Amino acid sequence: MPLEHYALRGVIWYQGESNAHNKDAYELLFPLLVDSWRDYFDNPEMRFHTVQLSSLNRPSWPWFRDAQRRIAHIVPGVTMSVTSDVGDSLDVHPRFKEEVGTRLALQALSADYGLKNHLSSGPEVHRAFFEGGKVTLTFLNGEGMTSSDGKPLRCFEVAGPDGLYHAAEVVVDGNRLIVSSPEVAEPEAVRYAWQPFTRANLVNRDGLPASTFLMTKQDSDATHPIVKHRLH
Repeated sequence: MPLEHYALRGVIWYQGESNAHNKDAYELLFPLLVDSWRDYFDNPEMRFHTVQLSSLNRPSWPWFRDAQRRIAHIVPGVTMSVTSDVGDSLDVHPRFKEEVGTRLALQALSADYGLKNHLSSGPEVHRAFFEGGKVTLTFLNGEGMTSSDGKPLRCFEVAGPDGLYHAAEVVVDGNRLIVSSPEVAEPEAVRYAWQPFTRANLVNRDGLPASTFLMTKQDSDATHPIVKHRLH
């Protein structure tokens, strides 16, 4: 291969859609891909700036987007740009390419070139605390969280022990969101933007969107939080 050991600082990975029905395999294969490229180019810290699947009316996409989110939190040196807000319900190739490029550039400028005067991604859910009939969500990159359209935050849902999800009300409290529903007395799970084509509207002060996510009470009771590990 002509590019063997070529000096690459990082890689932009625009995920294809053909394997979006198999998130479990993807969660195993993508970290292996990252490791193999780093070995091939003799660069153990080579970064991967990934693009999360956009919005489209295909049932498996919320699950796959969440798998991409988890990988970006777990695998060192992997970032993810959210694009679900610029998708198309019918077109797998959405037209809004400039926003995707800008978001990738922000990731590279921050991670690879050390520019820290901007947020590099949208709000990244960090922990979920279930208590008193409410769920408190904490975020990374959550400065100035608000809605993208001036309307109340939407597409948040909570479920109780029966596993049935209900639309939730959301209160912004600094870098936290407090989520609840009068129909769910004891929430055990919370999810956001859990529609294949979503009109979810959570952004931070720089207008960067938050990812699809699903958090359960079991996640909150884990001995180690899901925290992004960054290469330095």
